[in-house]
Amino acid sequence: MVSNQTALEQLRWKKFPILDKGYVCLVDCMGDDAAIVQAARVSYGEGTKSVSDDRTLIRYLMRRQHTTPFEMAEIKLLVRVPMDCWRQWIRHRTASVNEYSTRYSVAIDETYQTKPEQWRLQKTTNRQGSDGFLDAEQGRLLSEEEQAFHRQAREIYDRRIRQGIAREQARKDLPLAAYTEAYWKIDLNNLFHFLFLRMDTAHAQYEIVQYATTIGEKIVKPLFPFAWEAFSDYRLEGMSLTRLDRDVIVRLAANETVPATYEQFLASQDESWRNLECCRERSECWEKLQRIGLGKG
Repeated sequence: MVSNQTALEQLRWKKFPILDKGYVCLVDCMGDDAAIVQAARVSYGEGTKSVSDDRTLIRYLMRRQHTTPFEMAEIKLLVRVPMDCWRQWIRHRTASVNEYSTRYSVAIDETYQTKPEQWRLQKTTNRQGSDGFLDAEQGRLLSEEEQAFHRQAREIYDRRIRQGIAREQARKDLPLAAYTEAYWKIDLNNLFHFLFLRMDTAHAQYEIVQYATTIGEKIVKPLFPFAWEAFSDYRLEGMSLTRLDRDVIVRLAANETVPATYEQFLASQDESWRNLECCRERSECWEKLQRIGLGKG
């Protein structure tokens, strides 16, 4: 296993490209798996326990949702990200942020360009999601229109700057596709929460999934291998069952209808779902049953 110090030296300032012109790179890291263990034991010095014990303890902490020891480790990143994606990112208010200021500096002359085959269609069952793609030929026209708009917006901005307009006002018509840069420092516990939400390909926006996945797999994993393994097993790839989910499974097992068809599932659903035409909680329960082999069809 590569040591934390070696991994840090290999990763620091290495830019991982994201989308067309974005990137993430590690600036610094404080702590490692041993720091998490040390905080949990409230002791000093390494070598007081075996490596296998360290791994077991970290997995216990993650499994039992003991969060404070993970707050003893931090990472600092430099990111270049489109503004619309950054708006979602900055909603995670548990980080320290210093963003590139277009009041003091000229705006970054880069925008996120959508390829013809990448125009996503609105999902009909979810107001904030997408589902499928527009025909590539129609997408080509949208991409050409997008590029023309970006060029015009930049030309207007540059002309204002040349005329001496204040930067804080000249920037007002730049598109959300414009890139920004920021230093982002966050402790490991809150970073795991960010990654849990933003690596979720079924629910998170495509663009932020690319950033989160790169941060998790390319940076966090080599720096905190035991913590990453536990996070992957118990949260990222794990599943929680509610009391209602559990009761549905108990009823299906009692009726010897496991694995169940969707009709059998509906017959055993919770009473609070029964008269609802659309019920996300019921849909999520059915998805869980399918994932663990208790639902078929």
